[in-house]
Amino acid sequence: MSCQYILVDRDGPYVTITMNRPERRNALSLGHLRELRDAFRDVGDSDALGVILAGNGPVFSAGHDFSEMAGAGLKEMRELLWTCTDLMETMQRIPQVVIARVHGLATAAGCQLVATCDLAVASEEAAFATPGGKGGWFCHTPLVAVSRSIARKHALELALTGDTIDAHTALQWGLVNRVVPAELLESATLDLLQRATRGSAFSKGVGKLGFYTQVEMSQHDAYAYAVELMASASQSEDAQEGMRSFLEKRPPAWRNR
Repeated sequence: MSCQYILVDRDGPYVTITMNRPERRNALSLGHLRELRDAFRDVGDSDALGVILAGNGPVFSAGHDFSEMAGAGLKEMRELLWTCTDLMETMQRIPQVVIARVHGLATAAGCQLVATCDLAVASEEAAFATPGGKGGWFCHTPLVAVSRSIARKHALELALTGDTIDAHTALQWGLVNRVVPAELLESATLDLLQRATRGSAFSKGVGKLGFYTQVEMSQHDAYAYAVELMASASQSEDAQEGMRSFLEKRPPAWRNR
């Protein structure tokens, strides 16, 4: 695909999608959001095993592009926010593991991107915020993702104060999985992605979808859903191969079905 705002590169089983508007701090204009959504859709339809979301320039993403939004009407704002929502849901709907590689500030919808990814690795220089709480436009949609990644009190502290938290606080709160020195960010991200994509890609794709489906249910409903999903998944070729290879003490031969 030909892109104006992002770069898409594949190296072996992994695709890196890089936000490439450094002059705008990777602000998420409507066109930028559409390109990201379409790139994730393309990855979802491919045989890739995982996706790295990254950003060029000093900032991971400064969130929505105010230069495009100031003075916009209700219709235009709804289109922008629904496109952003479509992107976030696409990232969680595709079967591949999605990991954020965060090197700088991730604020508002940029923080939403990190919270939406399945996994996230941050450099020690990274920082995170939902700054609407100290401005005139509250971060309603970013908080949908953030509040599903961290504890409610922490989410409300981010939302109400609008203050920035550093990478180690983000790790403590559960917004990211790892914090590493800047020079180790790429290797640490790849290491986690490689470990998260071991095993059957088919099984992992079913598992990812199952997780996001059950996590919002009541415990009783979640068990009812997960029992049926796990029972059905046991009949897949890869599930049976995993059981047989374990019993036969040999490496499995995955068929991804």
